Amino acid sequence: MAIVWPDAFSWYSTTLIQIGLGLIMLGMGLTLTFKDFQRVFLLPSALLGGVTLQFVLMPFLGWGIGYFMNLPRDIAVGLILVSCCPGGTASNVVAFLARANVALSVGMTAASTMIAVLLTPFLTKFYVGERVPVDAFALLQDILIIVILPVTAGVLLNHFFYKAAKKLIVISPFVSVVFIILIVGYILSQNRESIIDNWRILVVSVLTLHIGGFSLGYLFAKLFKFNEESCRTVSIEVGMQNSGLGAALASKHFSILSLATVPCAVSAVTHCIIGSILAVFWRHRVAKKRS
Repeated sequence: MAIVWPDAFSWYSTTLIQIGLGLIMLGMGLTLTFKDFQRVFLLPSALLGGVTLQFVLMPFLGWGIGYFMNLPRDIAVGLILVSCCPGGTASNVVAFLARANVALSVGMTAASTMIAVLLTPFLTKFYVGERVPVDAFALLQDILIIVILPVTAGVLLNHFFYKAAKKLIVISPFVSVVFIILIVGYILSQNRESIIDNWRILVVSVLTLHIGGFSLGYLFAKLFKFNEESCRTVSIEVGMQNSGLGAALASKHFSILSLATVPCAVSAVTHCIIGSILAVFWRHRVAKKRS
C-alpha cells in the first residue's frame, strides 16, 4: 500500500518513528514481570546458547550476505544494522503458537533486549565501520532512551500498578501493530522509487538473512542438544529481529544513506511471515504426534 499510495504514510516522520518504537517497547514491558527476568538464571544453558547465537550468528550472516551479494552500501548497512538488533517483540506470540518454550522465549527476549544496549552499538561499529563512520556511543544512548527506559517503565507499571497495567495490556498489541504499520509504511513511502529499482536484491537479501537465522538457530540448538521445544524457541528468537529498533536507529544515525532504513522495514514484514508459517507447521506437527 505504501508503494502504491505513498501519501497515506508520508505525513509520518523520523521523530515519530522513535516515539512509536518507544510506545511499542513500553507495551512489551507491560507484559513482563520481575519473574520473567529471573528466568534468565533458571534456564541458563538454553538461554545463554540462544542469546549467544542471536548476537554472533545474525550479525555475521548480515555482514556475509552484504559481502557475498556485493550489496549497495545503503542496503548493506541497513541489513547489518537490523541483524545486530535484539529479538523481535512478536517472537513470544510466535513461540506460543508454535508450541515452543514460551518461558524461554520471554527470557531470551528480555535478556537480548537488555544486552543490546552494549552489543548492538559495538557490533554495528565492528561490521559497518569499514563502510561508514559509526558513533557507537550515540547508538548506545538512543537504545537506552528508545528501548531500556520504556521497557523498564512497563515492568514497573506492571509490578506497582497491576490493575491499570492489565487494562493497558489489552490494547497494547493493537497499538504496537498500528505503529509498526506506520513505521514500515513511512519508510517504504519515502523510498518508493529506489525500492522499485532494487526490490529483487532487497527481498533476496532480507529473506536469506531470516531464513538463515531460523534454520541455523534450530540446527545449532540441536547441536547443543536442547530439547525440541527449546530448539523451536531458539530458532524463533534468532530468526526474528527487533526491526523497528533497526529502523529507528537507521533513520537517525544513517540518514545520509537513503536506503539504510529499507531492509529494516522489509525485515519487519518478512520475519513475521516466516515465523507464522513455521508456527503453523510446528503446531500441526505437535498436534499430529499427540494424536
